[in-house]
Amino acid sequence: MIRVLVIDDEIHAREEMETLLHETGKVEVVGTCANAFEALKAINTLRPEVIFLDIQMPMVNGFELLNMINQDIMPHVVFVTAFDEYSLKAFEEKTLDYLLKPVAMERLEKTVTKLKDLLGRQEVPAYKADVIKRIPCLIGKRIKLVGLGDVEYVSTGAAGNYIVTAAEQYYTDITLKVLQERTALVRCHKQYLINMDYVDEIVLLENGLGMITTPSGQVPVSRRYLKEIKGKLLL
Repeated sequence: MIRVLVIDDEIHAREEMETLLHETGKVEVVGTCANAFEALKAINTLRPEVIFLDIQMPMVNGFELLNMINQDIMPHVVFVTAFDEYSLKAFEEKTLDYLLKPVAMERLEKTVTKLKDLLGRQEVPAYKADVIKRIPCLIGKRIKLVGLGDVEYVSTGAAGNYIVTAAEQYYTDITLKVLQERTALVRCHKQYLINMDYVDEIVLLENGLGMITTPSGQVPVSRRYLKEIKGKLLL
């Protein structure tokens, strides 16, 4: 069975797609998500082989979501949308397939057949990743989009990944690896990324370590990254 995650902001569309996929008899729907934030968390934890992804979603669309997924766990993508204008863009992104709403069962069967063949050949999905400009963060039951220019630093720990700004600290499911690869944030420690625009000073400690001061706190610098950080500060 092909492990699939369905992502669509419309509940009826999610339910219809889930029903159609079950009717193929070849797919296990491991979950459904109403937005990109839920989807990112589900992809990180459930590791689906394929996502059926709506393009037009509020706040963070389907293309933006792809930019936020770690390439190491990237699933194959089937875009599902009511907007034909996106078809060319979808194929440029090298998605596996593209379905127009309302989805016809005959058309879906062809997609599932293509999926079985692709997964049988163990092909690894690879999609072009663009720069991340806004980071979706969770605040209670709300999703806040934090502009990259407002981020002082990012930290990770047992409780998750946190975006620190002058105003507040936010939780995100985007990994440090993805943020390092797709933003201007710089790795300074195994558990920290720093926005160099917010560095007030760096204190050089013993044993090749350092400590960066920002307006909101202090960020450690490990030996591995100290030389690079000093270089960016023209030291």
